Amino acid sequence: MGSLKTMSGGLLLGLCLTLLIWGAEGQRNGRGKEISGSGPINLGQQQRGTWWPLMQTRENLTEVKSIKSMFQFRTFDPEGVVFYGDTRDGEDWFVLVLRNGIPEMQIGKADILVSVQGGPKLNDGKWHLVEISSQGDFVVLEVDGQKGLVVGLKSKETIEVLTGQIRLALGGILVSLDKLLIPFQPEMDGCIREGNWLNLSTPWETELIGEPWPCYQNIQPGSYFSGAGLAAFNTTDLPGHQTEDSGITIDIHGDSTKMEGTVLSLKTPGQELPMVTVKVNNNPKKVTLTIFKRESITKQSFSRLYLTLLKNQVNMDIDDTHLTFEIDSIPDIPSSWKEGMILAFGGLPGDGVSYSSIQYLKGCLEKIQVQGQAVDLDRALYKDLSVSSHSCPSEV
Repeated sequence: MGSLKTMSGGLLLGLCLTLLIWGAEGQRNGRGKEISGSGPINLGQQQRGTWWPLMQTRENLTEVKSIKSMFQFRTFDPEGVVFYGDTRDGEDWFVLVLRNGIPEMQIGKADILVSVQGGPKLNDGKWHLVEISSQGDFVVLEVDGQKGLVVGLKSKETIEVLTGQIRLALGGILVSLDKLLIPFQPEMDGCIREGNWLNLSTPWETELIGEPWPCYQNIQPGSYFSGAGLAAFNTTDLPGHQTEDSGITIDIHGDSTKMEGTVLSLKTPGQELPMVTVKVNNNPKKVTLTIFKRESITKQSFSRLYLTLLKNQVNMDIDDTHLTFEIDSIPDIPSSWKEGMILAFGGLPGDGVSYSSIQYLKGCLEKIQVQGQAVDLDRALYKDLSVSSHSCPSEV
């Protein structure tokens, strides 16, 4: 197609192109390797906290052959960027995200901003067929063959010939954050496969280091630690500031027979040794609770580990086994928690900005709660790139 002729609502055309010219026959990682656009793409390997895309490409608008695209998408993640596109170097832009598991479109052109949310929840861990198309003055999102979200847009501007380039991106955005109508958490722990894109062959560019992550055949909800990193929180960002008398509770679910390493650690900034550490080993089978240098070993596995942190006392429940440890030398943990401590899952954090460890966890924490509230690792102070926040590989 040599050119794109006039269409009712020039804004809509530009945005539809932004939506749909996302796929490519090949993609390139940080070392110049190309990845098929029809193959699986794991969006969860993006740098934590960055809005920069996992991968991106650009193409001349004159190469556009269609305004429809289909792909399969799977996630347990309730919030994050799926894909983004723009024209005129970001003057006209579009982003598709999930919020509370529901698709949301944000569209911007000049001083016009639109945000619409609707359709079925997609974060159920199942593969969903997603189709996006332009139908007159409307952008239509279909999920599994059913209309899920329809956005109507009509601009006073008309464009007889749309020229220039379109930029396309996965897992991030290419415009400044102040252009967003409603902010969101960018990280997306999800996979895309079987993309049916336009007849483009432009490779994608990425800053990934090493090989791309796989999309596992089967997944289950949880946070997966590969044995190479941890996630750390400042306790001031977690619940537990109004319950000093009843203590702090940390509730972890998972099959300890499939874990190895440090489940959690708690320390005061600048302190050489962690105040509390829990480790799991399976050769031989044991759970070790360490309070400073004092160890208590329980030779059993668990499906649930429940800690209660009190002043001068730590209670640990391993399934139906209850253990109490009273040590006068322990500082008042609830008070220290309120002032600010480092709670790490999956390893032993170092001082300051260092989070190096030689005892990283390998395994799945199916549920993490503090004071009865779910902990989202995407909101951690630090999360290693190797940690998957919302899904674990599963045997079933």
